[in-house]
Amino acid sequence: MKVFAGNSNRQLAEAICKYLNLPLGKASVRRFADQEIFVEIQENVRGEDIFIIQPTSSPTNDHLMELLIMIDAFRRASAKRITAVIPYFGYARQDRKSGSRTPISAKLVANLITESGADRVMTMDLHAAQIQGFFDIPTDNLYAAPLLTRDIKDNYDLKNLMVVSPDVGGVARARSLAKRLDCLLAIVDKRRDRPGESEVMNVIGDVTGKDCILIDDIIDSGGTLCNAAEALLKQGASSVTAYITHGVLSGGAVARVSSSKLRELVITDSIQPTTAVLSAPNIRVLSSATLLGEAIDRTSAEASVSSLFDD
Repeated sequence: MKVFAGNSNRQLAEAICKYLNLPLGKASVRRFADQEIFVEIQENVRGEDIFIIQPTSSPTNDHLMELLIMIDAFRRASAKRITAVIPYFGYARQDRKSGSRTPISAKLVANLITESGADRVMTMDLHAAQIQGFFDIPTDNLYAAPLLTRDIKDNYDLKNLMVVSPDVGGVARARSLAKRLDCLLAIVDKRRDRPGESEVMNVIGDVTGKDCILIDDIIDSGGTLCNAAEALLKQGASSVTAYITHGVLSGGAVARVSSSKLRELVITDSIQPTTAVLSAPNIRVLSSATLLGEAIDRTSAEASVSSLFDD
């Protein structure tokens, strides 16, 4: 087994290699003067089981092209098996035709990864579970729930806890976490008038005096979570904390979260945190290296990955 990384999140790749007690593979991923991507593998990989760590986070198109070209390079270097480890899968929010004459970009990206020569894909908390079926190769969708559950148990009194879904679409995810924590569930009903903006309409469930945990897979602009936190506090919640797997945090999201009524925003390092994120007073980053490293180790050993998430 050998582990390599593009330029998307080398810190996470190095942490995974530390867990696996392996050196990070030697590869050069650089740009020509016209910004074309050039990849050179600097060690022998013939017959090796290759894992490429590369979230397709911003700049999404650049990091996606790096991944595709790296896969092609390893295929042409006669690697035995190539697994694309994509902790954050970009374009996942375009998983269906949301209107007339719109693309299903998640399926297109799945096709590109498959056609480039990947034998397997490993990702974490896909925005829509059906994206697994967009691939014609084996795909493992890992869950951050064990990481989040462990952190919540370490920091909260479970007897006064309530898990909250920030919208109706995330109820299944919130219900799963509430089951792990053996606590109650509430739902924030919202109406979105235009992309990037949301209006909180109602809180379904009695949150009076509760420490509320908002759970979601992605935070982008931060508007939904900040509005949800305000609505929950107005309904009598004691505190509101958000646990989100992927901290996209585009535009002015970090400033919005910092000035919001959220007690804390907890994200994983599936996307490499920026300096602004690391310096924000109420944003904390959890490492996903152990979870991903264990899944990589089990995949290489042909052992069960799903047992990682057994209750």
